[in-house]
Amino acid sequence: MPRSKRLRNFINEYNESPKTEKMSFIPPFFILALEFILITHSILYGNLFVIIITSILVIISLIEIIFVSAEIHEHYKRINFDREMTIRLDDFIIEKNEKNVKKIVEEFINKHSNYETYRNEIYHVACQIMETHKEEMWERTLDTRLKLFIEKNKIQNIRILIEKFVNKYPEYKKDPGKVYPLAAQMIEKYKKLQEKKK
Repeated sequence: MPRSKRLRNFINEYNESPKTEKMSFIPPFFILALEFILITHSILYGNLFVIIITSILVIISLIEIIFVSAEIHEHYKRINFDREMTIRLDDFIIEKNEKNVKKIVEEFINKHSNYETYRNEIYHVACQIMETHKEEMWERTLDTRLKLFIEKNKIQNIRILIEKFVNKYPEYKKDPGKVYPLAAQMIEKYKKLQEKKK
């Protein structure tokens, strides 16, 4: 049973490993199969020299398979560790609602001392998470403001709408690429809603 569990775990690790690691795992098995054919052939014909050389190659192939397996296992462990740390850090940032990254890192490490040696990584991940939260908040605010602006002003022309909207909220002038498609969708929904009312 423990063997089958290890095998299942390895299959999961292999499935989640990058394509390059998967590809690097195939050649050693292919070479190993050829070497077994050579050994079998050499034993049948009694060629001792070929048996010795092929046996050495078999050992080298087995060592290579062990190394590749260990590499896949380490990569899987690293991915899981990073994923778990990111989830914990994200929850922690939401819970604390702190804007200072340095404070977040310090408090997070105080709470989870096992991450002490990963201070730099925590700092970078925290910056990324906070930037994502900031973008999400920006998009939610934009969505709310646009809805209210369309309902209040009843503007159905996209060009006029955006012109008036960015005049009222100049912070959105920096990113018209996000404002335009969202405004177009909302105008379309607004027009359909008005048609249904008629």
